[in-house]
Formats: sequence, C-alpha cells, structure tokens
Amino acid sequence: MKKLSVLLALLLVLSLSVPAVASAASAEPVRVFTLNGTTGFGLAGLIAENKDGGASQEYSFSVETDASNVTAALVNGDCDIAALPTNAAAALYNKTEGKVQVIALNTLGVLYVVTDGSVEVSSIKDLEGQTVYAPAQNPSFLFQALCDANGVKVTVDNSFAQPAELNTAVTAGKVAIAVLPEPLLTVACSQNKDLKVVLDLTEEWDKVFTPGSLVQGCAVVRTAFAEEHPDAVAAFLKDYEASVQLLADDVKTAAACIEDAGIFQKAAVAEKAIPRCNICFITGEEMETQLAAFYDILKDAAPQSIGGAVPGSDFYFIVK
Repeated sequence: MKKLSVLLALLLVLSLSVPAVASAASAEPVRVFTLNGTTGFGLAGLIAENKDGGASQEYSFSVETDASNVTAALVNGDCDIAALPTNAAAALYNKTEGKVQVIALNTLGVLYVVTDGSVEVSSIKDLEGQTVYAPAQNPSFLFQALCDANGVKVTVDNSFAQPAELNTAVTAGKVAIAVLPEPLLTVACSQNKDLKVVLDLTEEWDKVFTPGSLVQGCAVVRTAFAEEHPDAVAAFLKDYEASVQLLADDVKTAAACIEDAGIFQKAAVAEKAIPRCNICFITGEEMETQLAAFYDILKDAAPQSIGGAVPGSDFYFIVK
C-alpha cells in the first residue's frame, strides 16, 4: 500500500511538471529592438506597460541609435521583432533572401522644408533653382524624387550628412533652406525663432504620388520567429496597436513614456513634435498596398536604398 502511495505521488508530480515546462517555454520574452526617434515613438507605451508587468506577454526591449545594430541583431537571431526605416527593412529582406517580414507600418512622412525667413516659399515650385540642404540617404532621395515629379530643378546639398548636424547648422542660421525630420524640426524651431516651416512633404507627396505611400517607418519580424511563434506575433500586434493609440489619446503621457524609454531625450519636445510625426499603425492588405507603392517609387529614385529590388509578396506578414 505504501509503494502504491509513493507511485501515485510520483505520477502526480510528473503530471504537474509537464504544464510547468510548457509554461516556462512560452514565458520566454519576445526580444524587440527599436531605433531612437520617431520610428520608436509608437513603442513607448508598450515599453512602459511591459516594465509594469501589464503587457499580454513578456518582452525585452533594446533602444539603439544605429540602424546597423538593429539589422545585425535580426540577422544573427538576437532580435525577434524590430522597428526600422522602411528602406532598411527592404534592403535587409533582399540581403538575407527573405529572412525578415514586415508586420506593420508605424510612421508615415516626417519630413518638412524649413527656411530662415530670407526666402519666400509657399509651394514646391518656389524652390526652383535653389540650394536645399538635406540629410544624406533617404531624406535626400525622397526630396529629390518629389522635386523631379514636380519638374522642379534644385541642388540638394548633403554637406551636413546627419540630421543632427543639419539641425545644428539650421539652428545657427548657416542654412537658408533645409529638409528636416521631426522631432529635430521642433528642436530647431524652439532654438531659432526666425525659422519657418514652409512645406509639409507628406502633403506634397500625396499630390503627385499614391496618397499614403510616403511610409518611412515599419515593424519587422524574423521570418523564422513568425513561423515558429505566430501567436506571439499576433499578441505583439495587439499590444503595439494599443501603444500607438496612446499617442492620440494622451500625448503628454506618451511623451513622458518616450523620454523614460530613452527613445527621445526630452518629453516636452516630443509632446510638441508628435502631432507632426504621423505615427500610425497599419497592417494587412492596406500595409502591403501602401508600402509596395512606396518601394516602386524608390526603385526608380534610389534602388540602392532598398537593396536593388522591390520585395516580393512573401515580405508581408498578414495575420489571418
């Protein structure tokens, strides 16, 4: 009888240990990387919620200043989901032959033309013959494509290659006309009261290209992770949508979360910049339509920026 009791107790322990193992496996955190700046703004609420233990699943977050750190983490498997510029996502897809997929759009256009007040600009046509300073790479590609589509000839100067460098030059009054992204635009305008925001490049883009196709930020997932953990990806998207909604519902709280997460240094600046950052949450077929249109434009304007080719349909992860 004693042996039977011992056996039953052993079986009970074994039966209880199986769910515990499964639970431990499912409790592994989803590793999420993001860049600082607007690309990461929409994640700030989720980062705060995860810190308080209120997220639907466990996450670990890394905020990076260099996109190459994020793409490297995706390639070597140290990252499961990441927020990236859309051109970097396409380039990584092409480089790895489909080892990443896009799951959501998170940022539309964040580029604006600003002047020091010495030049009158009320339309893009007024830039004819002017020298316009722009950060290197994507801001320059997009601005040039927009000017070409309008038949406007400009000289795009990349002397200040990094956005922060150009921001400093604009603030110091060394540049008459520049393309600046938010939230640096808000920083510059707060430090130099002579600056005027004269053109919203998202509005100008929609006049000559497919409306909504200026898409500058997205979230991607490792294809292998999506195949192995589709439920975790679906749960992340629900959490992410709620996090993005915070920026619309409570800008002040969202800005505080942005500073606390290290996504941007000053909550007060982020709070002012958010309305012009065009943060969004777009998934499914709408995501594919808008992003494919954007890549078609970049394919002609700057094919190297997306890795030489428009991603195939397998690039798009759509929750069924």
